[in-house]
Amino acid sequence: MEPVQESSNPVGHKRIRDFTDLETWRYARRLRVEAYRICMGFPKNQTFGLASQIRRAAVSVTANIAEGFGRYSYQENIQFCRQSRGSVYELRDHFTTALDAGYITMEQHGVLDLQAISVIKLINGYIRSTKERKTKPSDNR
Repeated sequence: MEPVQESSNPVGHKRIRDFTDLETWRYARRLRVEAYRICMGFPKNQTFGLASQIRRAAVSVTANIAEGFGRYSYQENIQFCRQSRGSVYELRDHFTTALDAGYITMEQHGVLDLQAISVIKLINGYIRSTKERKTKPSDNR
């Protein structure tokens, strides 16, 4: 499979050809990688407990962005983004649980929480932009 060529639309923005081109998905991917990384430091008895919940929520964030992108329907895309956003909020709660249980430090929690909040903001922006494209279609896809 050939790599996606970067091209610009008339406004000068990068043309979005695949979900991996979305800044929202790329930041969510970084959050997923960090979530998996912290789980490696959890006690073994949490492999199928909190660590599993964190991994599943983190995967849900990126997977829902990707699935929504693939639907080619503005309403469905927005709905999948809302599910993705919900998974980020779930992750934030799991990070707090990990902090309370002593599995991560206050500093790690702060970094993860800020990263999650950034992803939520990006998802919100992507939802807004999708709603705008619905009312005035462009050639972004």
